[in-house]
Amino acid sequence: MTEDWKAAWRPLVDRVGSEIDEPDVRYGPDPVERGAIRRWLEPLEFDCALHRDAAVARAYGWPDVIAPYTAMWTFIMPAVWEPGERPTFDGPSRDAQPWRSTISDDVFPGAPPTSGMFGTCLSIEFERPLHAGERAGAGPRRLLACEPKETRVGRGAFVTFDRHVFTGDMEPICRVEAQIYFFDPVPVEGEGARA
Repeated sequence: MTEDWKAAWRPLVDRVGSEIDEPDVRYGPDPVERGAIRRWLEPLEFDCALHRDAAVARAYGWPDVIAPYTAMWTFIMPAVWEPGERPTFDGPSRDAQPWRSTISDDVFPGAPPTSGMFGTCLSIEFERPLHAGERAGAGPRRLLACEPKETRVGRGAFVTFDRHVFTGDMEPICRVEAQIYFFDPVPVEGEGARA
């Protein structure tokens, strides 16, 4: 069995330890809104006065209601779909991927193209929660590891990175560390053999 596919990941392996994005903070499409916090809480049936009552939030030192920590992604991720665009999933294949997703910006310069990806690990260290009226954005990614590996689902690499999230005033909110497995799926029996 040839290991040439691993060599294709070498340019990314060589970038471990460096920032791989422009130094700008990219802000989410909307500021933190009370209605978005409420809609986040509804399906969870999660009741906490800090998330719905400004007077209670102020009594605990916040300027307004705070968003649950887990809602942070709602306010920093780019839009998944915009009016007038084609459907997000528009391919008929078994391994169809969205043509754009909230992690499509996680394409790494120097990585070979792959047709599949999924998250494998996520860790977040918070400084504080977001509150209503704030705008939040993510800073550049720093590449922590790139480990080529063949798994039962395909050949690819586990790519680990971190980034920091800030308010519009550049106050730190949290540090995120994530790992994504980028891969080419194993062909279904009868669709072609692996080299």
